[in-house]
Amino acid sequence: MYKSSGEILERLFEVIESRKGMDPGSSYTAQLFDAGMPEIAKKVGEEAVETITAALSGPEYITSESADLIYHLLVLWSAAGIKPADVWSELDKREGVSGIKEKASRE
Repeated sequence: MYKSSGEILERLFEVIESRKGMDPGSSYTAQLFDAGMPEIAKKVGEEAVETITAALSGPEYITSESADLIYHLLVLWSAAGIKPADVWSELDKREGVSGIKEKASRE
């Protein structure tokens, strides 16, 4: 059964949060937390590059690589103390604002 994207992301984030402090030998997510922010950020970068490569190679790989990227991004958020609701709130503030105007406001 298909679940809403928000529900899936929230559930995945809860699982990721539950891995904090676990034995790194028992969980890949726990291994990432144990390695620390530099390694987590590196993995996000690697997955972003793999997603870009997939986009240039053919659409059949984009879905899988995107899922990997989102997972690692959620691990990064968790390690930084950011909740999905924080990101949703930021996106909500930007709704209806031109991307060009929003970007200019950050400069």
